[in-house]
Amino acid sequence: MSTHLDSTAPPDPRGSAATHVPIKAIPVRHYGQWVSAVVAVVVLGALFWSIGTNEAIQWSVVGDYLFNGTILRGAVVTLQLTALAMVLGVIGGILLAVMRLSSNPVLSTLSAGYLWIFRGTPVLVQIVLWFNLALVFPKLGVGSFSVETNEVISAFGAALLALALNEAAYMAEIVRGGILSVDPGQTEAAHALGLSQAKTMRRVVLPQAMRVIVPPTGNELVTMLKTTALVAVIGASDLFTEASNYGSKNFTTFEMLLVASFWYLVMTSVLSVLQSRLERRFARGTHAGTATRTGGITRLFFLRNAQGGAA
Repeated sequence: MSTHLDSTAPPDPRGSAATHVPIKAIPVRHYGQWVSAVVAVVVLGALFWSIGTNEAIQWSVVGDYLFNGTILRGAVVTLQLTALAMVLGVIGGILLAVMRLSSNPVLSTLSAGYLWIFRGTPVLVQIVLWFNLALVFPKLGVGSFSVETNEVISAFGAALLALALNEAAYMAEIVRGGILSVDPGQTEAAHALGLSQAKTMRRVVLPQAMRVIVPPTGNELVTMLKTTALVAVIGASDLFTEASNYGSKNFTTFEMLLVASFWYLVMTSVLSVLQSRLERRFARGTHAGTATRTGGITRLFFLRNAQGGAA
């Protein structure tokens, strides 16, 4: 924004140098932004028009299956996998982070080894591995207290195990970063008041670390919802699996992918808005709390306030 003195202002009758001269602010014109916005609208409009008028796409099929019962049940399975995997992943991540920061070398080494294995192998490989666990361990348990592995680890169970264990490895690093962001003086003060290590972590450190932990965790939640599509390789009856099955049977693969994309967009949009509200709650009274007031729909499209993770 540029400013200049108003030469038309009347002279000060007393001739004082401290006379207040009103400033006329002239906003800077961003012509490039307007041009780029017009170009973007034209390109997107042409893209949507070409898709919407493409005779190869059977839009009637999209409309028929958009609220199909099997598709909706697949969406529910996707949400169940996302919620359960995230809850287990967060719990496991907190334990692994505490172990990693422990002065006990055994706990620290075990945590580091876990992260090395689960972050070092693709989640798709882990899903297939858990689903085929019966190949090397036909039964789980000891003696008469054993059961068939395939009875315990179904397709849904294998998917949940793989997603939760993999997520725990990533959450451990997020939680560790949040804990390290808290001033060590807070821990020392808590110990000086007689709080134990566990109580200090639970009542002093973790509540303050949540402000740092929540944003990337929200991104992990959105990522997890989309990652559940990988369980289609083992037929876990999620949204993508059901849509793919319908597409393969009726030779409407593209149409069913549009149906699945619609519901993924709906679910990720809702989660993004909830993430923004949760961030605002934990950032109350801070500068970040003021900044996150631009969240919600803004975050949905621009992810301005993301502080980590991948969407």
